[in-house]
Amino acid sequence: MALTYLELDFESKTTLELNKAPKGKAPWLEDNGIIADSELILGHLDSKTNGRLLGQLTAEEVAIGTAFTRLAEDHLYWLTVASRWLDDEWFEVVKRDFFSSLPWPLRTIVPLIGRRRMRQTYDLHGLGRHSLEEQQAFLDRDVEALVARLTDHNYIASDRMTIYDFTVASMLASSMDNQPETWVSARMNREQSLRDYIERVQEEVGVYGRK
Repeated sequence: MALTYLELDFESKTTLELNKAPKGKAPWLEDNGIIADSELILGHLDSKTNGRLLGQLTAEEVAIGTAFTRLAEDHLYWLTVASRWLDDEWFEVVKRDFFSSLPWPLRTIVPLIGRRRMRQTYDLHGLGRHSLEEQQAFLDRDVEALVARLTDHNYIASDRMTIYDFTVASMLASSMDNQPETWVSARMNREQSLRDYIERVQEEVGVYGRK
């Protein structure tokens, strides 16, 4: 979204070989060197374009945008991951879509290893130590905060689109556009204001999370 918004030429590549990633996770940007992590990439792009992403923001926009970005990336993200990887029924979708191309017996072994690591990471985060009912209550509070903000504002930080909308709208789309539905997407898709927000940002930037 940021690259398109800034009208920069780029080539996008997708890989599951995260062992080759600079920090063991995606995304990373190759631009006269390697910049890994979304926030660092956005900071690099802001510097590269003389402040076109962050330079015109008010202190209030930065404060609100940063808070909701943290909610989306560091809390809602992990609930979304758990609703896929740690739900027995939905894990079958993960195995099919991520690992079916592997030769046997790897396509049986690797998903189980990945799931075990995901469960360990979720536990270390802290969310994995709560019951499903408690996790669903946490999700309710995340959703209520987002809905309250977007009921009175067209965008997350103010009434104009900012850099923070790229992150929040993308994360919401990822959490909501799941087939079949997860317990996270089922809850979030009850909120039309969230769907309207995603579509508004995607249409303004011209980048869509689903085909």
